[in-house]
Amino acid sequence: MQPQRKLFASFFVAGAIVFVIALFAGAQTNVIPSRITQAIDPASRTALRGNTHPLAQAQFDRGAAPASLPMTRMLLALKRGTQQEAALEALLEQQQDGSSPNFHHWLTPQDFGRQFGPSDQDIQTITLWLQSQGFQIDRVSNGRTAIEFSGTAGEVQSAFHTTIHQYLVNGKYHWANSTDPSIPAALAPVVAGIDSLNNFPKEAMSRVAGVFRRSTQTGAAEPISPEFNFTCGTNSAGQPITCYALSPYDFANIYNVVGLWNAASPIDGTGNTIAIVGRSNINPQDVSDFRSLFGLPAYQANQLNVIVNGPDPGVIPGEEVEADLDTEWSGAVAKGATIDLVVSQSTETTDGADLSAMYIVDNNLAAVMSESFGECEPDLGAAGNTFVNNVWQQAAAQGISVFVAAGDNGSSGCDFFQGSVPEAAKRGLAVNGLASTPYNVAVGGTDFNDLF
Repeated sequence: MQPQRKLFASFFVAGAIVFVIALFAGAQTNVIPSRITQAIDPASRTALRGNTHPLAQAQFDRGAAPASLPMTRMLLALKRGTQQEAALEALLEQQQDGSSPNFHHWLTPQDFGRQFGPSDQDIQTITLWLQSQGFQIDRVSNGRTAIEFSGTAGEVQSAFHTTIHQYLVNGKYHWANSTDPSIPAALAPVVAGIDSLNNFPKEAMSRVAGVFRRSTQTGAAEPISPEFNFTCGTNSAGQPITCYALSPYDFANIYNVVGLWNAASPIDGTGNTIAIVGRSNINPQDVSDFRSLFGLPAYQANQLNVIVNGPDPGVIPGEEVEADLDTEWSGAVAKGATIDLVVSQSTETTDGADLSAMYIVDNNLAAVMSESFGECEPDLGAAGNTFVNNVWQQAAAQGISVFVAAGDNGSSGCDFFQGSVPEAAKRGLAVNGLASTPYNVAVGGTDFNDLF
Protein backbone atom coordinates (compact mmCIF):
# COMPACT_ATOMS: atom_id res chain seq x y z
CA MET A 1 0.00 0.00 0.00
CA GLN A 2 1.32 3.43 -0.87
CA PRO A 3 1.57 5.96 1.97
CA GLN A 4 -1.26 8.42 2.07
CA ARG A 5 -0.26 11.42 0.10
CA LYS A 6 -0.85 14.99 1.04
CA LEU A 7 -1.45 17.86 -1.36
CA PHE A 8 -1.34 21.54 -0.55
CA ALA A 9 -3.80 24.18 -1.66
CA SER A 10 -4.37 25.09 -5.28
CA PHE A 11 -6.58 27.63 -7.02
CA PHE A 12 -9.48 26.31 -9.05
CA VAL A 13 -11.71 27.43 -11.91
CA ALA A 14 -15.32 28.05 -10.97
CA GLY A 15 -17.87 26.08 -12.92
CA ALA A 16 -15.33 23.58 -14.22
CA ILE A 17 -17.19 20.56 -12.86
CA VAL A 18 -19.64 20.63 -15.73
CA PHE A 19 -16.95 19.16 -17.99
CA VAL A 20 -15.71 16.40 -15.69
CA ILE A 21 -18.16 13.60 -16.40
CA ALA A 22 -17.94 13.90 -20.17
CA LEU A 23 -14.16 14.11 -20.19
CA PHE A 24 -13.67 11.22 -17.77
CA ALA A 25 -16.06 9.05 -19.76
CA GLY A 26 -14.07 9.82 -22.89
CA ALA A 27 -10.78 9.13 -21.12
CA GLN A 28 -11.86 5.64 -20.14
CA THR A 29 -11.96 4.69 -23.81
CA ASN A 30 -8.96 6.90 -24.59
CA VAL A 31 -11.04 9.07 -26.92
CA ILE A 32 -9.66 12.57 -26.56
CA PRO A 33 -10.65 14.94 -29.37
CA SER A 34 -7.75 15.94 -31.59
CA ARG A 35 -7.02 19.66 -31.68
CA ILE A 36 -4.65 19.62 -34.63
CA THR A 37 -7.23 19.77 -37.39
CA GLN A 38 -5.30 21.33 -40.28
CA ALA A 39 -2.52 20.00 -42.46
CA ILE A 40 0.92 21.35 -41.60
CA ASP A 41 1.80 24.20 -43.97
CA PRO A 42 5.47 25.22 -43.60
CA ALA A 43 4.64 28.70 -44.87
CA SER A 44 1.90 29.36 -42.28
CA ARG A 45 3.60 29.91 -38.95
CA THR A 46 2.85 31.11 -35.41
CA ALA A 47 5.46 33.04 -33.45
CA LEU A 48 6.01 31.84 -29.87
CA ARG A 49 6.20 35.25 -28.21
CA GLY A 50 8.09 35.80 -24.98
CA ASN A 51 10.62 33.02 -25.47
CA THR A 52 13.91 34.89 -25.88
CA HIS A 53 16.05 35.09 -22.74
CA PRO A 54 16.33 38.72 -21.50
CA LEU A 55 20.14 38.43 -21.38
CA ALA A 56 20.40 37.35 -25.03
CA GLN A 57 21.26 40.92 -25.96
CA ALA A 58 23.31 42.33 -28.82
CA GLN A 59 25.90 43.79 -26.42
CA PHE A 60 26.72 40.27 -25.19
CA ASP A 61 26.51 38.54 -28.59
CA ARG A 62 29.64 36.69 -29.71
CA GLY A 63 28.25 35.25 -32.93
CA ALA A 64 26.15 32.41 -34.27
CA ALA A 65 26.65 28.85 -33.10
CA PRO A 66 27.97 26.27 -35.56
CA ALA A 67 25.16 24.38 -37.25
CA SER A 68 26.58 21.14 -35.85
CA LEU A 69 26.29 22.25 -32.21
CA PRO A 70 24.39 19.48 -30.36
CA MET A 71 21.04 20.57 -28.94
CA THR A 72 20.06 17.65 -26.73
CA ARG A 73 17.11 16.75 -24.52
CA MET A 74 14.96 19.71 -25.54
CA LEU A 75 11.51 19.71 -23.98
CA LEU A 76 8.57 20.63 -26.19
CA ALA A 77 5.93 21.84 -23.74
CA LEU A 78 2.37 20.77 -24.62
CA LYS A 79 -0.85 22.44 -23.56
CA ARG A 80 -4.32 21.21 -22.71
CA GLY A 81 -7.58 22.10 -24.32
CA THR A 82 -9.98 24.47 -22.56
CA GLN A 83 -12.35 21.71 -21.46
CA GLN A 84 -9.48 19.51 -20.31
CA GLU A 85 -8.06 22.34 -18.21
CA ALA A 86 -11.45 23.03 -16.62
CA ALA A 87 -11.96 19.34 -15.86
CA LEU A 88 -8.50 19.05 -14.32
CA GLU A 89 -9.11 22.01 -12.02
CA ALA A 90 -12.40 20.46 -10.95
CA LEU A 91 -10.70 17.15 -10.22
CA LEU A 92 -7.99 18.85 -8.15
CA GLU A 93 -10.69 20.47 -6.05
CA GLN A 94 -12.54 17.16 -5.59
CA GLN A 95 -9.33 15.44 -4.52
CA GLN A 96 -9.25 17.82 -1.53
CA ASP A 97 -12.98 17.56 -0.72
CA GLY A 98 -13.63 14.94 1.94
CA SER A 99 -17.21 14.49 0.75
CA SER A 100 -16.19 13.75 -2.84
CA PRO A 101 -15.72 10.20 -4.18
CA ASN A 102 -12.49 11.54 -5.70
CA PHE A 103 -11.09 12.56 -2.29
CA HIS A 104 -7.39 11.58 -2.26
CA HIS A 105 -8.01 9.51 -5.38
CA TRP A 106 -4.64 10.22 -6.96
CA LEU A 107 -3.89 9.57 -10.61
CA THR A 108 -0.94 7.70 -12.04
CA PRO A 109 1.16 9.53 -14.66
CA GLN A 110 -0.36 7.30 -17.34
CA ASP A 111 -3.90 8.07 -16.16
CA PHE A 112 -3.06 11.77 -16.17
CA GLY A 113 -1.76 11.56 -19.72
CA ARG A 114 -4.82 9.67 -20.97
CA GLN A 115 -7.27 12.09 -19.37
CA PHE A 116 -5.53 15.43 -19.73
CA GLY A 117 -2.92 15.04 -22.45
CA PRO A 118 -3.21 15.53 -26.20
CA SER A 119 -4.82 12.77 -28.24
CA ASP A 120 -2.81 9.93 -29.69
CA GLN A 121 -3.30 11.46 -33.12
CA ASP A 122 -1.99 14.86 -32.01
CA ILE A 123 1.06 13.27 -30.39
CA GLN A 124 1.75 11.34 -33.58
CA THR A 125 1.36 14.45 -35.73
CA ILE A 126 3.83 16.42 -33.60
CA THR A 127 6.41 13.66 -33.35
CA LEU A 128 6.27 12.97 -37.09
CA TRP A 129 6.80 16.67 -37.79
CA LEU A 130 9.80 16.80 -35.43
CA GLN A 131 11.29 13.73 -37.11
CA SER A 132 10.72 15.26 -40.55
CA GLN A 133 12.86 18.19 -39.40
CA GLY A 134 15.72 15.85 -38.53
CA PHE A 135 15.15 15.59 -34.78
CA GLN A 136 15.37 12.41 -32.72
CA ILE A 137 12.44 11.70 -30.42
CA ASP A 138 13.85 10.70 -27.04
CA ARG A 139 10.51 10.12 -25.31
CA VAL A 140 6.96 11.34 -24.81
CA SER A 141 6.33 11.92 -21.11
CA ASN A 142 3.89 9.57 -19.40
CA GLY A 143 1.77 12.55 -18.39
CA ARG A 144 1.89 13.94 -21.94
CA THR A 145 3.04 17.32 -20.68
CA ALA A 146 6.17 17.36 -22.85
CA ILE A 147 8.05 15.64 -25.66
CA GLU A 148 11.80 15.23 -25.21
CA PHE A 149 13.77 15.50 -28.46
CA SER A 150 17.33 16.14 -29.65
CA GLY A 151 19.05 17.62 -32.69
CA THR A 152 21.51 20.31 -33.73
CA ALA A 153 21.56 24.09 -33.85
CA GLY A 154 21.10 23.92 -37.61
CA GLU A 155 17.99 21.79 -37.25
CA VAL A 156 16.62 24.17 -34.63
CA GLN A 157 17.13 27.08 -37.00
CA SER A 158 15.40 25.27 -39.86
CA ALA A 159 12.46 23.98 -37.81
CA PHE A 160 11.85 26.89 -35.44
CA HIS A 161 13.17 29.82 -37.52
CA THR A 162 15.53 31.15 -34.86
CA THR A 163 19.33 31.21 -34.72
CA ILE A 164 21.36 29.99 -31.75
CA HIS A 165 24.07 32.46 -30.71
CA GLN A 166 26.81 32.54 -28.11
CA TYR A 167 26.62 35.22 -25.42
CA LEU A 168 29.25 36.38 -22.92
CA VAL A 169 27.54 37.59 -19.73
CA ASN A 170 29.43 38.33 -16.50
CA GLY A 171 32.46 36.46 -17.75
CA LYS A 172 30.57 33.28 -18.67
CA TYR A 173 29.65 31.96 -22.12
CA HIS A 174 26.12 30.80 -22.86
CA TRP A 175 24.15 29.49 -25.84
CA ALA A 176 20.71 30.97 -26.50
CA ASN A 177 18.21 31.63 -29.27
CA SER A 178 18.54 35.18 -30.59
CA THR A 179 14.86 35.68 -31.47
CA ASP A 180 11.52 34.16 -30.55
CA PRO A 181 11.01 30.79 -32.24
CA SER A 182 8.00 29.93 -34.36
CA ILE A 183 6.11 26.76 -35.27
CA PRO A 184 3.71 25.77 -38.03
CA ALA A 185 0.35 27.35 -37.20
CA ALA A 186 -1.38 23.97 -37.40
CA LEU A 187 0.49 22.82 -34.26
CA ALA A 188 -0.36 25.89 -32.16
CA PRO A 189 -3.50 24.42 -30.48
CA VAL A 190 -1.34 21.79 -28.76
CA VAL A 191 2.25 23.12 -28.66
CA ALA A 192 3.04 25.79 -26.04
CA GLY A 193 6.70 26.08 -27.00
CA ILE A 194 10.14 24.81 -26.03
CA ASP A 195 10.89 24.84 -22.31
CA SER A 196 14.12 26.63 -23.15
CA LEU A 197 16.57 27.06 -26.02
CA ASN A 198 19.40 28.32 -23.84
CA ASN A 199 21.79 27.18 -21.14
CA PHE A 200 21.50 30.15 -18.79
CA PRO A 201 21.35 28.09 -15.58
CA LYS A 202 18.81 28.16 -12.83
CA GLU A 203 20.44 29.39 -9.64
CA ALA A 204 20.90 27.37 -6.48
CA MET A 205 18.99 29.08 -3.66
CA SER A 206 21.86 28.76 -1.18
CA ARG A 207 25.28 30.25 -0.59
CA VAL A 208 28.41 28.94 1.05
CA ALA A 209 29.22 30.85 4.24
CA GLY A 210 32.40 28.99 5.13
CA VAL A 211 33.84 25.77 6.49
CA PHE A 212 33.16 24.79 10.09
CA ARG A 213 33.81 21.98 12.52
CA ARG A 214 31.84 20.62 15.44
CA SER A 215 32.63 21.97 18.89
CA THR A 216 34.53 19.42 20.94
CA GLN A 217 32.98 20.87 24.11
CA THR A 218 29.31 20.59 23.18
CA GLY A 219 29.02 18.13 20.30
CA ALA A 220 25.63 16.89 19.04
CA ALA A 221 24.58 15.86 22.52
CA GLU A 222 23.49 19.42 23.33
CA PRO A 223 20.79 20.05 20.77
CA ILE A 224 19.54 23.35 22.18
CA SER A 225 22.88 25.14 21.79
CA PRO A 226 24.10 26.12 18.31
CA GLU A 227 26.87 23.83 17.20
CA PHE A 228 28.82 26.51 15.32
CA ASN A 229 29.24 30.27 15.38
CA PHE A 230 31.08 32.60 13.07
CA THR A 231 31.52 36.29 12.32
CA CYS A 232 29.11 37.50 9.66
CA GLY A 233 29.87 41.17 9.14
CA THR A 234 29.88 44.23 11.33
CA ASN A 235 27.24 46.51 12.81
CA SER A 236 26.96 50.26 12.37
CA ALA A 237 29.54 50.77 15.12
CA GLY A 238 32.04 48.56 13.33
CA GLN A 239 31.71 45.77 15.86
CA PRO A 240 31.68 42.16 14.63
CA ILE A 241 28.33 40.39 14.41
CA THR A 242 28.20 36.75 15.47
CA CYS A 243 25.96 34.38 13.54
CA TYR A 244 25.03 30.87 14.63
CA ALA A 245 24.79 27.97 12.23
CA LEU A 246 22.05 25.40 12.73
CA SER A 247 22.53 21.71 13.35
CA PRO A 248 19.69 19.24 12.71
CA TYR A 249 18.86 19.21 16.41
CA ASP A 250 18.81 23.02 16.56
CA PHE A 251 16.30 22.97 13.72
CA ALA A 252 14.27 20.24 15.43
CA ASN A 253 14.02 22.31 18.62
CA ILE A 254 13.23 25.61 16.91
CA TYR A 255 10.41 24.08 14.88
CA ASN A 256 9.23 21.60 17.53
CA VAL A 257 10.15 18.61 15.39
CA VAL A 258 11.51 16.80 18.45
CA GLY A 259 7.94 16.37 19.70
CA LEU A 260 7.04 14.58 16.48
CA TRP A 261 10.11 12.37 16.64
CA ASN A 262 9.37 11.38 20.25
CA ALA A 263 5.59 10.92 19.95
CA ALA A 264 3.99 7.61 20.92
CA SER A 265 3.61 7.00 17.19
CA PRO A 266 6.73 8.78 15.89
CA ILE A 267 6.44 11.01 12.85
CA ASP A 268 9.92 11.03 11.38
CA GLY A 269 9.40 10.16 7.73
CA THR A 270 9.59 6.40 8.17
CA GLY A 271 7.78 4.64 5.33
CA ASN A 272 7.86 7.72 3.08
CA THR A 273 10.14 8.86 0.30
CA ILE A 274 11.42 12.36 -0.49
CA ALA A 275 12.69 12.99 -4.03
CA ILE A 276 15.36 15.66 -4.49
CA VAL A 277 15.85 17.58 -7.74
CA GLY A 278 19.56 17.55 -8.64
CA ARG A 279 21.93 18.19 -11.53
CA SER A 280 25.20 17.00 -9.92
CA ASN A 281 26.08 13.62 -8.52
CA ILE A 282 27.38 13.30 -4.96
CA ASN A 283 29.67 11.14 -2.87
CA PRO A 284 27.20 9.22 -0.64
CA GLN A 285 29.88 9.03 2.05
CA ASP A 286 29.44 12.78 2.58
CA VAL A 287 25.83 12.16 3.60
CA SER A 288 26.87 9.35 5.94
CA ASP A 289 29.50 11.61 7.52
CA PHE A 290 26.91 14.38 7.97
CA ARG A 291 24.55 12.04 9.80
CA SER A 292 27.34 10.67 11.95
CA LEU A 293 28.63 14.15 12.80
CA PHE A 294 25.26 15.27 14.11
CA GLY A 295 24.16 12.07 15.82
CA LEU A 296 21.49 11.07 13.30
CA PRO A 297 20.80 7.36 12.76
CA ALA A 298 22.87 5.79 9.99
CA TYR A 299 21.05 5.09 6.74
CA GLN A 300 20.01 1.51 6.14
CA ALA A 301 20.35 -0.27 2.80
CA ASN A 302 18.39 1.46 0.00
CA GLN A 303 17.45 4.39 2.24
CA LEU A 304 19.65 6.78 0.22
CA ASN A 305 19.41 6.33 -3.55
CA VAL A 306 21.08 8.27 -6.35
CA ILE A 307 19.09 7.92 -9.59
CA VAL A 308 20.91 9.10 -12.72
CA ASN A 309 18.50 10.22 -15.43
CA GLY A 310 20.46 10.01 -18.68
CA PRO A 311 24.21 10.68 -18.88
CA ASP A 312 25.92 10.92 -15.48
CA PRO A 313 27.24 14.48 -15.00
CA GLY A 314 29.54 13.23 -12.25
CA VAL A 315 30.40 15.31 -9.21
CA ILE A 316 30.40 18.93 -10.45
CA PRO A 317 32.42 21.43 -8.37
CA GLY A 318 30.10 24.06 -6.96
CA GLU A 319 26.99 22.14 -7.99
CA GLU A 320 27.76 19.27 -5.61
CA VAL A 321 27.22 21.55 -2.61
CA GLU A 322 23.55 22.06 -3.48
CA ALA A 323 22.95 18.34 -4.03
CA ASP A 324 24.66 17.49 -0.74
CA LEU A 325 22.78 20.19 1.15
CA ASP A 326 19.34 19.18 -0.09
CA THR A 327 19.97 15.47 0.41
CA GLU A 328 21.44 15.86 3.89
CA TRP A 329 18.87 18.25 5.29
CA SER A 330 15.82 16.47 3.91
CA GLY A 331 17.01 13.41 5.80
CA ALA A 332 17.95 15.50 8.83
CA VAL A 333 14.36 16.62 9.39
CA ALA A 334 12.61 13.46 8.16
CA LYS A 335 15.34 11.28 9.60
CA GLY A 336 13.51 8.00 8.90
CA ALA A 337 12.55 8.77 5.30
CA THR A 338 14.03 7.27 2.17
CA ILE A 339 15.82 9.92 0.09
CA ASP A 340 15.95 9.64 -3.71
CA LEU A 341 18.33 12.12 -5.33
CA VAL A 342 17.56 12.38 -9.05
CA VAL A 343 20.51 13.66 -11.07
CA SER A 344 20.22 14.93 -14.66
CA GLN A 345 23.00 16.50 -16.69
CA SER A 346 22.27 19.99 -18.03
CA THR A 347 22.51 20.36 -21.80
CA GLU A 348 23.03 23.22 -24.25
CA THR A 349 19.29 23.92 -24.11
CA THR A 350 17.77 22.36 -21.00
CA ASP A 351 18.59 22.75 -17.32
CA GLY A 352 19.23 19.45 -15.56
CA ALA A 353 16.89 20.61 -12.80
CA ASP A 354 13.96 20.59 -15.26
CA LEU A 355 14.86 17.11 -16.47
CA SER A 356 15.09 15.82 -12.89
CA ALA A 357 11.82 17.43 -11.83
CA MET A 358 10.01 15.94 -14.80
CA TYR A 359 11.52 12.51 -14.12
CA ILE A 360 10.30 12.56 -10.51
CA VAL A 361 6.74 13.52 -11.43
CA ASP A 362 6.50 11.40 -14.56
CA ASN A 363 7.64 8.29 -12.66
CA ASN A 364 5.56 9.05 -9.55
CA LEU A 365 8.76 8.59 -7.60
CA ALA A 366 7.77 9.99 -4.19
CA ALA A 367 4.97 11.54 -2.18
CA VAL A 368 7.14 14.60 -1.49
CA MET A 369 9.66 16.32 -3.71
CA SER A 370 11.99 19.24 -3.09
CA GLU A 371 13.61 21.67 -5.51
CA SER A 372 15.93 24.45 -4.37
CA PHE A 373 16.79 26.02 -7.72
CA GLY A 374 15.30 29.24 -8.94
CA GLU A 375 14.78 31.31 -12.07
CA CYS A 376 12.66 34.42 -12.28
CA GLU A 377 9.52 34.36 -14.41
CA PRO A 378 10.89 36.66 -17.18
CA ASP A 379 13.97 34.46 -17.60
CA LEU A 380 11.85 31.29 -17.76
CA GLY A 381 9.93 32.75 -20.68
CA ALA A 382 6.37 31.96 -21.71
CA ALA A 383 7.02 28.30 -22.55
CA GLY A 384 9.18 27.77 -19.47
CA ASN A 385 6.48 29.11 -17.17
CA THR A 386 3.91 26.89 -18.91
CA PHE A 387 6.19 23.87 -18.52
CA VAL A 388 6.70 24.46 -14.78
CA ASN A 389 3.00 25.11 -14.17
CA ASN A 390 1.98 21.96 -16.06
CA VAL A 391 4.48 19.67 -14.31
CA TRP A 392 3.52 20.91 -10.83
CA GLN A 393 -0.16 20.63 -11.80
CA GLN A 394 0.42 17.01 -12.81
CA ALA A 395 2.21 16.44 -9.50
CA ALA A 396 -0.79 17.80 -7.63
CA ALA A 397 -3.17 15.41 -9.41
CA GLN A 398 -0.84 12.54 -8.49
CA GLY A 399 -0.80 13.57 -4.83
CA ILE A 400 2.82 14.76 -4.82
CA SER A 401 3.59 17.68 -2.50
CA VAL A 402 6.07 19.93 -4.32
CA PHE A 403 8.29 22.15 -2.17
CA VAL A 404 10.32 24.88 -3.93
CA ALA A 405 12.75 27.34 -2.38
CA ALA A 406 11.31 30.83 -2.73
CA GLY A 407 14.77 32.40 -2.56
CA ASP A 408 16.02 35.22 -0.36
CA ASN A 409 15.87 38.08 -2.86
CA GLY A 410 12.22 38.89 -2.30
CA SER A 411 10.76 40.75 -5.25
CA SER A 412 14.14 41.08 -7.02
CA GLY A 413 14.08 37.49 -8.24
CA CYS A 414 16.03 38.20 -11.44
CA ASP A 415 18.97 39.62 -9.46
CA PHE A 416 20.88 36.85 -7.75
CA PHE A 417 23.22 38.19 -5.08
CA GLN A 418 26.08 36.03 -3.88
CA GLY A 419 28.26 38.62 -2.18
CA SER A 420 28.19 39.76 1.44
CA VAL A 421 27.86 43.42 0.43
CA PRO A 422 24.27 44.49 -0.36
CA GLU A 423 23.70 45.36 -4.00
CA ALA A 424 21.01 47.34 -5.78
CA ALA A 425 18.59 45.31 -7.88
CA LYS A 426 18.86 46.14 -11.57
CA ARG A 427 16.30 43.97 -13.34
CA GLY A 428 12.99 45.05 -11.86
CA LEU A 429 10.28 43.24 -9.92
CA ALA A 430 10.11 39.47 -10.36
CA VAL A 431 9.79 36.27 -8.32
CA ASN A 432 11.06 32.72 -8.65
CA GLY A 433 8.88 31.21 -11.36
CA LEU A 434 9.47 27.69 -10.07
CA ALA A 435 7.86 28.67 -6.77
CA SER A 436 5.02 30.93 -7.97
CA THR A 437 2.45 28.43 -9.29
CA PRO A 438 -0.77 27.53 -7.43
CA TYR A 439 0.36 23.89 -7.31
CA ASN A 440 3.54 24.04 -5.23
CA VAL A 441 4.54 25.15 -1.75
CA ALA A 442 6.99 28.07 -1.82
CA VAL A 443 9.35 27.64 1.13
CA GLY A 444 11.12 30.66 2.59
CA GLY A 445 10.56 33.86 4.46
CA THR A 446 12.11 32.81 7.78
CA ASP A 447 13.75 35.19 10.24
CA PHE A 448 17.15 33.59 9.70
CA ASN A 449 19.91 35.87 8.45
CA ASP A 450 20.39 34.17 5.10
CA LEU A 451 21.87 37.19 3.33
CA PHE A 452 24.35 39.29 5.29
